[in-house]
Amino acid sequence: MTPNTLSRLENLDRIRAGETWDVVIIGGGATGLGTAVDAAARGFRALVLEAIDFAHGTSSRSTKLVHGGVRYLAQGNLPLVREALRERGLLIRNAPHLVRARDFVVPAYRFHQLPFYGIGLWLYDRLAGKRSLGRSRWLGRSETLERLPTLRSAGLRGGILYTDGQFDDARLAVALARTAVGLGASALNHCEVVGLLKESGRITGVRARDAETGEEFDVRARAVVNAAGVYADAVRRLDRPDARPMLAPSQGAHIVLDRAFLPGDAALMVPKTDDGRVLFAIPWRGRTLIGTTDVPLAETPREPRPLAEEIAFLLEHADRYLTGAPTEADVKSQFAGLRPLINADAGQNGQTKKLSREHTVVVSDAGLVTITGGKWTTYRVMGRDAVDHAAEVAGLPKKPCATESLHLHGWTDRPADLEDPLDLYGSESDDLKALIAESPELGRALHPDLPHVEAEVVWAARHEAARTVEDVLARRARALFLDARACIECAPRVAELLAAELGRDDAWRESQITDFRALAATYLPT
Repeated sequence: MTPNTLSRLENLDRIRAGETWDVVIIGGGATGLGTAVDAAARGFRALVLEAIDFAHGTSSRSTKLVHGGVRYLAQGNLPLVREALRERGLLIRNAPHLVRARDFVVPAYRFHQLPFYGIGLWLYDRLAGKRSLGRSRWLGRSETLERLPTLRSAGLRGGILYTDGQFDDARLAVALARTAVGLGASALNHCEVVGLLKESGRITGVRARDAETGEEFDVRARAVVNAAGVYADAVRRLDRPDARPMLAPSQGAHIVLDRAFLPGDAALMVPKTDDGRVLFAIPWRGRTLIGTTDVPLAETPREPRPLAEEIAFLLEHADRYLTGAPTEADVKSQFAGLRPLINADAGQNGQTKKLSREHTVVVSDAGLVTITGGKWTTYRVMGRDAVDHAAEVAGLPKKPCATESLHLHGWTDRPADLEDPLDLYGSESDDLKALIAESPELGRALHPDLPHVEAEVVWAARHEAARTVEDVLARRARALFLDARACIECAPRVAELLAAELGRDDAWRESQITDFRALAATYLPT
């Protein structure tokens, strides 16, 4: 077993042993896993419990950007932009196998837009300071089209080039989980917190249920952190049934098209759409990713789905800027994520795009530490703040945050090989290649239209706590977000490989195929 392996049996044994944890964290997304890494790096005993799978929710459904937020710059929120740009620089240093620089072009169709965008992006560079990824600059009309060959040319005056960060969100979440485990923490997916333990009005732990067996555990803890994202209010109601909502969730949808719609290495950034949002078209894993929207939601489903009007909005705006006129038939995958925005008066009239993307920490009278809001880029700061509060609640020794220079699992100092689909595994890519050398059949492609091989399924089961076909195809490999039709076709082979690794029978395998295909169908336009 390789170091930092996410072993379900070992995690369950630690829970059954009845040890008291310093910090139990509810939620295995970016915030919860970042909190676990921070706690473990300080030497605290930390446990993460995730109801479904690591990064199942918002943390696997982002726009794949590590950025300061150009839109927040326009809103005048300079402290948030500066903080996020600093964290962007740290992430590129600490996880270079998953976070990389990407050039973006802002097209200008009116002459006054060039100085306007240019000044804004000059300030964006200045706020990044020594962690700038490159200076922005003006582009002439011909160079803009050279960078974005499929950009509509009628009326084009030029553009502004700037550089930001791009990453693989779910892969980074797995890296965080394995980093935490390597530091002594435990991280368990498919294990839902169903209640809070209390003594004399103070929270002393959680009650958790293993989704695979139904077994329940009482887990003792000196502090409990609620990092459940958009479901944070539901966890708060386990503490106080009358707790007032903190969140005004919104939904952001994305579509994925063929790479031909945006060839080349640069991404497109549209600074203002019809609803006042920023729109991106980005090269990602051999496809073109377009997003996002901002729609307020009254409910928080476990499997959010893009609304028909969101897909129409994205296709319409893609058609305005890109040649080829993409239609629903061109959509290879569509997905939606929910944002845990902090409630405010603006959220009551549907203007969730105006709500703050900053995070907040709240400690209840019973000692429940809730960390919510924020964004992927600032997950490390959120984890730091959550642990600071949890340590105070638990009376733990005061220890400084130790994650600023902490290399995440898979870190490597060798140059990136963008032609190698296993390069995202960083230092472990050689281990996957050795696995293929031992069993050459595992070098076969999962599907002709996907950049994944069968060895990744085996690796995900052995080392990354993948328990279902969905875990593999949605979050260990990113196949479901790249091509839902291809995933429907290769699901039987993935189920076969996974069943062999996990010791499952034919009935389980058939059930997995059926369930996954039903899910994958929702990633395609109806």
